[in-house]
Amino acid sequence: MNPRPLIIDDTTLRDGEQTAGVAFSLEEKLAIARALDGIGVPELEVGIPAMGAEERAGIQALAALGLDAHLLVWARMRDDDIALCDGLGVQMVDLSIPVSEQQIARKLGRDRAWVLENIERCVPRALALGLEVCIGGEDASRADDDFLVQVAETAQAAGATRFRFADTLGVLDPFAVHERITRLRRAVDIDIEMHAHDDLGLATANTLAAVRAGATHVNTTVNGLGERAGNAALEEVAVALRCLHGIDSGVELRGINAVSQLVAEASGRPLPWQKSVVGEGVFTHESGIHVDGLLKDPRNYQGFDPALLGRAHRLVLGKHSGSHGVMRGYAELGIRLSEEQAQRLLPLIRTFAVQHKRAPEAAELEQIYRIHM
Repeated sequence: MNPRPLIIDDTTLRDGEQTAGVAFSLEEKLAIARALDGIGVPELEVGIPAMGAEERAGIQALAALGLDAHLLVWARMRDDDIALCDGLGVQMVDLSIPVSEQQIARKLGRDRAWVLENIERCVPRALALGLEVCIGGEDASRADDDFLVQVAETAQAAGATRFRFADTLGVLDPFAVHERITRLRRAVDIDIEMHAHDDLGLATANTLAAVRAGATHVNTTVNGLGERAGNAALEEVAVALRCLHGIDSGVELRGINAVSQLVAEASGRPLPWQKSVVGEGVFTHESGIHVDGLLKDPRNYQGFDPALLGRAHRLVLGKHSGSHGVMRGYAELGIRLSEEQAQRLLPLIRTFAVQHKRAPEAAELEQIYRIHM
């Protein structure tokens, strides 16, 4: 496992806002930053200075909050972008540059030597502004392995303290991530950050694989916002680190749900009912076999304790309920049923669920009981 402290660098306010159609107001940005800082997220990537004066003013306003979190901004590895990072009140800049042959040649019309020269030239310029420097390897997942090591070594020699491995298109699986990060970890002493995208649904798994291979930092976004299919979700990564690997990221898990709701509202992207960790349905149970097992011992069907998140299991009645679930559901309404009564009500509840495409609410359960009992 990773011998260094693991740092979550949340980029909801940068890459999260790059979700198509999402644009946070300054008030929303300030509220999100306070909320993330309030639950102990140690680093926040808060914007792109080159976007304009309004963006830079917003970054300055975020810095003026006096948060405990370490703040960084994103910039292209260009002199004009770097100059715009001056005086914003942040501590670090991520200088991004393509490192795959595809993007170096087909996007920039350059070659590998130009990339290395640019790193050597630009890192000292950012350092001269009093900023720490992370080199962001765009499309690192499609870069040549030997060249990627050269990039990281050049970054370290130039004075950068971190290298960001970006799976920009979300094309790696956890096995490939582990191999790539392991090789980088052996080659350089600087921090390594994993930036995973979710195009194949593997962003959280890839992030965990990077941690196992020695990554010191991981990028996340609340609710998995981000370009295309999004980024590794803060809530998934923080809970998985705790429950699967025993790693305390410093994030207060009981506060995650409130932050998730805040970002869902500000982004205009409602949470899917079955969204892992924070979705309404995550701890909701209907199946008779599952409900019976939960009533006997929650650990029978509990991957992790919802109390970690300040939540609890919720039992609902529907098509797949059994008599024990019906008895429990009515008991919560103050109505004690015999096994025989539960069996009589069960087909009525199932019919209701099929017709209405949802579980009956308390008043509807009471009505079914009054009519048929």
